[in-house]
Amino acid sequence: MKLIDPHIHMTSRTTDDYERMAQAGIVALIEPAFWLGQPRTHVGSFEDYFLSLLGWERFRASQYGIQHYCTIGLNPKEANTEALAEGVMELLPLYLEKEGVVAVGEIGYDDVTPREEEIFARQLELAKEFGLPALIHTPHRDKKRGTERTLALIKEVGFPEELALIDHNNEITLPLVLDTGCWAGHSIYPDTKMDEARMVSLVQKYGAERIIVNSAADWGQSDPLKVPKTAQAFLDAG
Repeated sequence: MKLIDPHIHMTSRTTDDYERMAQAGIVALIEPAFWLGQPRTHVGSFEDYFLSLLGWERFRASQYGIQHYCTIGLNPKEANTEALAEGVMELLPLYLEKEGVVAVGEIGYDDVTPREEEIFARQLELAKEFGLPALIHTPHRDKKRGTERTLALIKEVGFPEELALIDHNNEITLPLVLDTGCWAGHSIYPDTKMDEARMVSLVQKYGAERIIVNSAADWGQSDPLKVPKTAQAFLDAG
C-alpha cells in the first residue's frame, strides 16, 4: 500500500523517522511551514527555514525514496508581530514559485486577532495570485469559532473552496467544513486532536469524500506513522 502524509513537520523529526516511514509504505509527504517552538526574531531566520524546506529536507527524504513537497506561508502564531510579519510577507512571493512548493500554508488563526485575520486574508490573495491551494490551520482554542470565521473569510475573499484544505478538524468542526466545498484535514495524534478509532467513526458517519488524514507530527508528542496506522484501522473496520 502506497501512502502520502499530507501534513508532517519533518524539520522536527530525525532521519530515522524517514526510514521508518518508507518501510511503512509512505512514498511522498507535504511539509507545511510552521513555527519553530519559540518565536523567531529576524526575517532572515524565516528565509533560512524556507530554504531548508526546499533543499535539505528534500534531500533527506530522497535518501529513502520519499518525494518531499512543502507549503510556504507565515503561520498565524507569528502573524501578530507586525514588523516581522511584514518582512515575511515581502519574502513569500519569491518562494511560492519554487519547485516543490504545492500550497500556501500553514495559514489561518491562532488567537483569532484582527492582525491574524489581515495576514490570513492577504495570504489567501497570494494563493489566488499564484494559483495555489491553501493549507489552513484551525486554532487549538475556541476551534469552532475559529473554523466558522475561517470559512466566512474564505467566502469574503472569494477564494475557491475546492482549493482550501481546513486542517485539524474534530467531531464539532467536520460537519461545518463538509457543508462547504472545502477539504477537511484530520491530524491523528497519540493523545490529542484525533485518534484512529474516532477517525474511523467519522468516515463511517460522513463518508470519505473530501476527507484527508495526516500525522502533523512535530516537536511535541506525535507519531510520524499515524497515516499508515489509520489506514490499517480503516481496513480493519472494513
